[in-house]
Amino acid sequence: MAAASYDLRFDSGRLCLDLVATAEPAERLDGPRRLRAWLTGAGLVPPGTPLDAVDTGWLGRFQAARDLLHRVVHAEVAGRAADPDLERLNALAATAPPAPRAVRGTDGRLVRSLAGPPDCGELLGQIARDAVDLLTDPVARGRLRQCEGESCSLVYLDTSRGRRRRWCSSEVCGNRERVARHRRRTVGGQALKG
Repeated sequence: MAAASYDLRFDSGRLCLDLVATAEPAERLDGPRRLRAWLTGAGLVPPGTPLDAVDTGWLGRFQAARDLLHRVVHAEVAGRAADPDLERLNALAATAPPAPRAVRGTDGRLVRSLAGPPDCGELLGQIARDAVDLLTDPVARGRLRQCEGESCSLVYLDTSRGRRRRWCSSEVCGNRERVARHRRRTVGGQALKG
């Protein structure tokens, strides 16, 4: 059974935040097959990239990096220092990402490819560099928001007009909030009648 792309995808506005979202609302990177699907679906590697090396070791490293990113991003959004974790993030970011190449596809157009099979550390380095870029860019950092959904802790980049986005997803958390608000009004209105 192939991993559905919508099941693994969260459009947070940044690659590093998309990785953090794979733990919400439940673990979605639950095996090497799902990690392979996420790597391709998130655009970290071009479609068709051989990912035979992805195993439980890779999975553990990605989950550990995700937990680290979660701590750092949430601390920064809350205005707390995450200095010990920042050193770990910087160490991950020190590894160069995989080298991209432009090659001719079967239809003659240029497509992105990698110079060789990706290394786990290179891919984690690419995600960590994205996090460093995000957290050190004052404009982007100022757009970081935590979802206002009752039981949601996802963080996203608010690029909406007026910067008024409240939820990670209007269809999920936003809809839950609207339904709950409707129920409160309905119950409150019935209590007044009774």
